[in-house]
Amino acid sequence: MPDSHDSQLHYPDIEVYLRQAPLEAIDAWLGEALDAAPLRAAGRNKWQTRGHYDGQVVPVLLVEKAADGFASLWFDSDRTPWPRDCDCARDAAARLGCEVRCSLGGWQPGDDPDRFWQVLPDGNEGAIDWPDSGQ
Repeated sequence: MPDSHDSQLHYPDIEVYLRQAPLEAIDAWLGEALDAAPLRAAGRNKWQTRGHYDGQVVPVLLVEKAADGFASLWFDSDRTPWPRDCDCARDAAARLGCEVRCSLGGWQPGDDPDRFWQVLPDGNEGAIDWPDSGQ
């Protein structure tokens, strides 16, 4: 499991990559987790909403086709139900029934940019290589 050394630390933001998750399912999940309104169009392949958690507003951005068949889902807040990206990835995979990927942890200079954490809908997870294809 990534980041066992800082399991109590909340990341400053959360970003996960979703493979083929329907917008309606994402809306339902965000509504339950963050009391968020449905995502609304915010430009080409971009969707936005605002949720609420722990008395704070949580800006949410979904970018379709962000990387190799995955959409990027970004929570621009340290106030989310998930302390770390991998916690959000586990919840998303279980709730949305899709593969989810995220960074291995808080990125530091020198880290391998192609190493990611993969969570499958059946609960299997582990580190993978995910090179940027440039698309």
